[in-house]
Amino acid sequence: MAFLLPNLSPSLFHPKSIDKPPSSSVAACSASSSSSPSSSAQMLSSQAQTQKQINSLSPSSLSALTSLQTPTAQGSQLCNSTGSPDKQQRDNFYVNLGLAVRTLREDMPLIFSKDLNYDIYRDDITFVDPLNTFTGIENYKLIFWALRFHGKILFREIALEVYRVWQPSENMILIRWNLKGVPRVPWEAKGEFQGTSRYKLDRNGKIYEHKVDNLAFNFPQPREPAVSVLDLVSACPASPNPTFLWGPVELQTSSWVEFYRAVRETLDREGSLLAQEGLVTCS
Repeated sequence: MAFLLPNLSPSLFHPKSIDKPPSSSVAACSASSSSSPSSSAQMLSSQAQTQKQINSLSPSSLSALTSLQTPTAQGSQLCNSTGSPDKQQRDNFYVNLGLAVRTLREDMPLIFSKDLNYDIYRDDITFVDPLNTFTGIENYKLIFWALRFHGKILFREIALEVYRVWQPSENMILIRWNLKGVPRVPWEAKGEFQGTSRYKLDRNGKIYEHKVDNLAFNFPQPREPAVSVLDLVSACPASPNPTFLWGPVELQTSSWVEFYRAVRETLDREGSLLAQEGLVTCS
């Protein structure tokens, strides 16, 4: 054993030293631990000073400060609301426009059997035909009441047929129609005439003008007057109804003219017959 001792390393007789952190890290930790109480104290003192300043402000100053802290949210709301009224108005226009087109398609063929839907018209609507102009929703209602009333009196059959509905522009609706009827008097044959109704719409999609134009008449032509007995025999077969006329047909005797006059006189009386609408029953 003695000869082994000189050959042994001295480190075997001393325990291993425990690893210690570097001196720099120890110093940093000690510095941070020593400085943390002071920094915390400084933060607390600054917060206390800020709180004292806030407490010393008046209520008006606090409200001003609050209003200044939220300009971004208010500005964003203003930006989001910009242009919304115009868009809403355009949406309402197209909704009312579609309702007007659909209502006119449904109402026009039935004007001699039922009343119209007046929700699509303005209260100051103007009706214009080649001879007259009427203003106001009450006069407009009276026109179509008179058409139904006198149409049933003067004609055995009367109806309106819609040929076409289209829009030449965004704020206008055009309807081409054909009115035909069979008068009650035996000496008049079936007649008809065509026309165009122009409906103008405002920026809200409501109809403010109804104009009737482009009228094309197709009434029976008057027969030539008889000049001899032979003409009478050839022109007048056995029939209880006359088939010839001694003179030219006067326009004043036409049922269509009487129809127009009757409607015009009704409008002149300014609604005196409206109370009778529920009492009239014509077959």
